[in-house]
Order: sequence, then structure tokens, then C-alpha cells
Amino acid sequence: MESENKERADHFEHTDYFDLSLLLKLDDLCTQKFAVAEPSIMVGQYFNKLSEFLQHAPFVLRALKKFANRDGDKKDYKNIDTMINMLESLGCRKFTIAFHSVLNTYGKIGNWREAAAHAKQIVEEFDGFTQQIVSARVEKKPDTLPEATLPLNELIRQLENEKSNRQLVILAVDDSPVILNSVSHVLGEEYKVFTLPKPTELEKVLQKLTPDLFLLDYKMPEINGFELIPIIRSFETHKETPIIFLTSEGTVDTVTAAIAVGARDFIVKPFKPEILREKIAKHIIPRPPQN
Repeated sequence: MESENKERADHFEHTDYFDLSLLLKLDDLCTQKFAVAEPSIMVGQYFNKLSEFLQHAPFVLRALKKFANRDGDKKDYKNIDTMINMLESLGCRKFTIAFHSVLNTYGKIGNWREAAAHAKQIVEEFDGFTQQIVSARVEKKPDTLPEATLPLNELIRQLENEKSNRQLVILAVDDSPVILNSVSHVLGEEYKVFTLPKPTELEKVLQKLTPDLFLLDYKMPEINGFELIPIIRSFETHKETPIIFLTSEGTVDTVTAAIAVGARDFIVKPFKPEILREKIAKHIIPRPPQN
């Protein structure tokens, strides 16, 4: 096993290095789906595939431009065909249909006009896709790469766990599913958002969950946001936790009353996403780094 891992690591020495967290954000690359479909592939092997893709991409881009100008030849045809195989080996279906269309209309039908039209449609998009992968490449080789011989799906799980542990927690309490869905959609990428449509269950929830910030609806049928504050403050861990009210009544009296009972701020519904993000960032308190 040790010699096998060394062989994999040695092979990894000759490839590019990538920031996996950035690759996971490229929806068109489908890294996470590929890791699930190929559970035995190692991180180093996957990076090698991407490295080969980047090495071949300039030839494909040149070939597409030549086809767009009705000047492609058999070598260009072969370069595009090779790229189709590369993309399929990466579990990435992006461009394969379009590339096949270029090759089929040129090679089988001999229709230069249609082949040129297909090539023109995808040349810029393919270039942009390539640049996204380039942007995830690490310019300097890391000092140690113990993850090189890890299964790709295992490293992805580790990254997801680290991200989950780093994220600050927000609890949104509102009787409107529409509002709760909006809050989750706007904040879900940066924060770990929990939603509670039944405010009467807040105390029970806080026995298991420790939010870093509360979003409370001002008016709810069973209990209003003002009445939830004593419940929150009864927990020792939430004596100072920021509370922001969501309200459709942004009057002076409402604001004054909210501040008086311990809220830090308020947001008028319906809210703009940028306002919600700005208010959260202003009041949420980052956790101290763990030793």
C-alpha cells in the first residue's frame, strides 16, 4: 500500500494543482457529481485530468475559430474529437453535444456553413469555461499534498465539513414560508440558515441549536416577535446574541419598540437581498478562531 501511494504521489508531481473549493463552484464542470460517479478516483488523478484538459484546450479553441472561418482541417477535427473524450472522462457533458454538431455537419454532411455557425456559437463560451478552470489553478506548488492520494469524494466531504463548521448560524422565525424561503436563498451560501415557521417551538429548538443571530418576524398569529425575546434571553448563551426584526411596519414607533426590548435592528418586508445581507454582516459576531 505504501509503495502504491508513493507511486500515485510521484505521478502527482508532474501535474497542475487546483483549489478544489473553487472547482466545486463551477457548475458546468460537475466535480461533485463526478466524484460520486467515480468513487475510486484520487485527487491527484482528477487534477491530472484537468491539467491535460488545459494543455489541450488552446488547440481546441484554435480549431473552433478555424471552423468558424470555414478553414478547419482534419487536424482540427481530431483536436475537437479528443476534447470530447476528455470532457466525457471528466464526467462533464458541457460542450460535447455542440462539439459533435460541429464535427458531424463538417465530417458527415460536409456542410461548412452549418459547421461554422455551430463553432461561432460556442467558441467564446468554451474559452470562458477554460478560463474558469485556469482561475482555480494554484500557481505555486503546495509544500505538502497528503490529500493527493485521497479519494476525490473523501476530500470533498472534508471540505464540506470544514465549511459547515466555519459557517455562522442564523435562525429565522416567521410564519410565512415565502419569507423563510427567501431568507434561506439569500443567506444560504454564506451562513448556515435554520428556519422556524412555528414560533411556539422556539424554546425547544434553542435547547439543541445555538444561533449566532436571530431574525424574528414582528407579527405572528400565535406569538409576536417581542414576546420571543425573553425566551431567547433566558438562555445564558444568548444574553447578547444579535436580534433583528422582520416587519412590514417600518414606523418610528415600531423601530423604537424593537430597540427598547433588545433588538439590534429591523428590516422592512418585502426586503431587498442586498439590504438583508448588509444588516446581517453589520450585526452578526464572528466566532473566535479555534486553537
